[in-house]
Amino acid sequence: MSVLRVGNASGFYGDRFSALREMLTGGPLDVLTGDYLAELTMLILGRDRLKNPDAGYARTFLRQLEECLGLAHERGVKIVTNAGGLNPAGLADAVRALADRLGIPVRVAHVEGDDLTAAHPGTLAAHAYLGGFGIAACLRAGADVVVTGRVTDAALVTGPAAAHFGWEPTEYDRLAGAVVAGHLLECGTQATGGNYAFFRDGDVRRPGFPLAELHTDGTSVLTKHDGTGGFVDVGTVTAQLLYETGGARYAGPDVTARLDTVRLTQDGPDRVRVEGVRGEAPPPTLKVGLNRLGGFRNEVAFVLTGLDVEAKAALVRDQMEPALGKVSDVRWDLTRTDRPDAATEETASALLRLVVRDADQDVVGRALSGAAIELALASYPGFHVLAPPGKGAPYGVFEAAHVPRDTVDHVAVLHDGRRVPVPAARDTAALRAVPEPPLPEPLTPGPVRRAPLGLVAGARSGDKGGDANVGVWARTDDAWRWLAHELTTDRFRELIPEARDLTVTRHPLPNLRALNFVVEGILGEGVAAQARFDPQAKALGEWLRARHLDIPEALL
Repeated sequence: MSVLRVGNASGFYGDRFSALREMLTGGPLDVLTGDYLAELTMLILGRDRLKNPDAGYARTFLRQLEECLGLAHERGVKIVTNAGGLNPAGLADAVRALADRLGIPVRVAHVEGDDLTAAHPGTLAAHAYLGGFGIAACLRAGADVVVTGRVTDAALVTGPAAAHFGWEPTEYDRLAGAVVAGHLLECGTQATGGNYAFFRDGDVRRPGFPLAELHTDGTSVLTKHDGTGGFVDVGTVTAQLLYETGGARYAGPDVTARLDTVRLTQDGPDRVRVEGVRGEAPPPTLKVGLNRLGGFRNEVAFVLTGLDVEAKAALVRDQMEPALGKVSDVRWDLTRTDRPDAATEETASALLRLVVRDADQDVVGRALSGAAIELALASYPGFHVLAPPGKGAPYGVFEAAHVPRDTVDHVAVLHDGRRVPVPAARDTAALRAVPEPPLPEPLTPGPVRRAPLGLVAGARSGDKGGDANVGVWARTDDAWRWLAHELTTDRFRELIPEARDLTVTRHPLPNLRALNFVVEGILGEGVAAQARFDPQAKALGEWLRARHLDIPEALL
């Protein structure tokens, strides 16, 4: 059968508004997807739904569609999106109303069954991660637009691929290939040079959004529309492949994809071939994202300028102590951004950050902010803060749970209103660790130089609940021979002191010349809790690349 061209026009809720139009006008497409959901987004939508039961979906998608629905219809492009969030039926109805108002004859279907909030008391939103076969059922029945709630990001691609090629649920290798393609597309321009360690290799001022050319055997080519910005090479694809993953087994509701089997080759300018992906039966349970309100938080950043920074920090901590007695969680962080004999006041200053959290808004609210502001004329010399603290804002907590597949009613609601149950996977396999693969021969010993790791390795990092992953890859075979033996978990902890007392697991992926590190608990209760300076660990990999170690001169 023909190649299926699947594009992406959104990597998160708030991504480039014009991307939908750019992808529809930039070149040929069969399906255009949009990923609007993340762990934090589900919490935001949950709070929206508290205020208005008819809310709970990504409103920007509807505004984008108002500009582009006619264009997609004219060009025969199917649209598949998880913008339905907590209310896919509501968004589907809104799309139908929009189409009627615009006079565009499109068939709109949606997928539901992911909402398990009623079964998890105390949560604001509890949603199972569904697979792609509900989407496939909608498309096979003739839908032009398919709206989902919480499906896996890759399901936005596996569903159209299964529908187009007629794949059965047990064709694991083909499905795994589509999962990898979907994972590469899901974060939009991260696959085309955005947020890329070696961004100076091309012009990334306005990278184009990616697309994948999928084939019936599950292989694909990752590319972008001609003439758009950014670039696609083995490095940009490797970086995205490692993003927010763990070990060699990448589990999903349709299939467990083996990331250690992926092979990437440059297939021409801005084209990377993705092949060799093996798949296995999916696990017997479905992941459920649990979002709840954890309480209230407040913060203030004291600016400490010039001399005696440590003593100034100690003084303000002592002065604030009486106001913090009732607070359940108090965190102080002194960030030494100051330099001696600095040429500017900003570079002569350090930041002392106070973050407080408690179930009672009053405890972290006005009493705390009042105590901080009252020090304005009574504390260290040069007292000021970056911004006055507020009254305290709610924060969220994300947890992952797992439920048996047969407890989730996955349903495709077709464009004509028929409800089609999507059966759970017939065969499943419990996840187990992959044996450690053989490592390459180490480099012959020779002269070394103290230098940043980033001169010879790229990295990309991200969050999964309270954990973070850091994928590190080498650009040459010799650099891989050195990296595989040098960057052990002990060396990682040495370079990232925050991880010294945490569980760190290393997953070698020789086909990608890569190591993937999972750091458990470094993000506390997840991004919505904002327990860390970089709450989503987006720059953890860049910090690692900036650390110095002894690197063979032959690699530099």
